[in-house]
Amino acid sequence: MKFTKPLIHGRFIKRYKRFLADIILDSGETITAHCTNSGTMKSCLEDNAEVYLTPVDDPKRKTKFTWEMIKINGDWVGINTGNPNKLAFEAIKNNEIEKLKGYTEVKREVKFEDSRFDVMAKNESETCFIEVKNCTLKEGNYVLFPDAVTSRGKKHLETLTKVKEQGMRAVMLYIIQRTDVEKFATAKEIDPVYAESLKKAYEKGVEIITIQAKVTPEKIELVKEIPFEI
Repeated sequence: MKFTKPLIHGRFIKRYKRFLADIILDSGETITAHCTNSGTMKSCLEDNAEVYLTPVDDPKRKTKFTWEMIKINGDWVGINTGNPNKLAFEAIKNNEIEKLKGYTEVKREVKFEDSRFDVMAKNESETCFIEVKNCTLKEGNYVLFPDAVTSRGKKHLETLTKVKEQGMRAVMLYIIQRTDVEKFATAKEIDPVYAESLKKAYEKGVEIITIQAKVTPEKIELVKEIPFEI
């Protein structure tokens, strides 16, 4: 996924009200950027860290920038939670994910019962529903999910289980927007209910795919699958 506009460089001051972040640009101007990430962003915030923003031209938007990434431990961490969905859609459509190759029809935001899944992929022999989650919470060499309690995430797992029970393929795809981790695990201490729900869904046939992405100011690309523990 390439950024369509040149990103704007600055440094992080503070995040507040979940969806706002104050940034000082290289020009010395302090601006407020929109933060798409509604979680705690624990392990993704560091005073005066370098950041990159996308400029927004929409006159209806109060904030004129969207926060894309922050530099932590010398490497970029992607914090825009909308980007993993775009990444997944492009990669599945272009047969770039080994375990999700061979689909001739790929659509975004497809409804199933009372849920809406990020991607639906089909070919002549099967239909696959895929839910995509953004992962950035680092603990040791692990990336954990979620970084806040998510009842919506639990519902998606339950609906994916129904997909599987109806004879279709169901996939939980975790996109890890940082490269300083080696394994994926659930954040049991933060949301034990989600952790147990993922375990049950996996035991009932819901597949788990955990893929690391390399984030740069020019593009974000999927680089490799990493092991998971549940």
